Amino acid sequence: MNSPRNPPESDRQATAIVVQPSSPRFPMSSSGSTTSGAHRKIGIAVDLSDESAYAVKWAVQNYLRRGDAVILVHVRPTSILYGADWGSIDLSVEDTDEESQQKLEDDFDAFTTTKANDLAQPLVEAQIPFKIHIVKDHDMKERLCLEVERLGLSTVIMGSRGIRRFEA
Repeated sequence: MNSPRNPPESDRQATAIVVQPSSPRFPMSSSGSTTSGAHRKIGIAVDLSDESAYAVKWAVQNYLRRGDAVILVHVRPTSILYGADWGSIDLSVEDTDEESQQKLEDDFDAFTTTKANDLAQPLVEAQIPFKIHIVKDHDMKERLCLEVERLGLSTVIMGSRGIRRFEA
């Protein structure tokens, strides 16, 4: 019988953690976290595409092992440039009111969180501990590299878009 503390496996859902640190130069504290006692910290870079979903499934089936902690890392695009020391600077050229801009941001945040939770389902089913780490930045490639370093990941797995296997 299932208790409220132990819901059936089919009812378990992933939960996204949206992170916008003040500076990518300072590491995040890992005390008491899902990844704090792990043998390996494996990052899976996800961009919410089908290729990302395949990368998560591939990692579960072929790479991850007991004792690993997984962090799904997603860098969400934004029109605001986040700086380490100067806060945020709006780079948008559009002249829209602040309320409608905030609603668009909130809607996209909700979509991102939902999609990231969907991508994490193979991890939930395999009972692999994980976190979903979502950050926002204007330069997504640079921010992904900074987050990988800051999180101290052992390995990063990512999907490929339209790139086929190397042929001998």
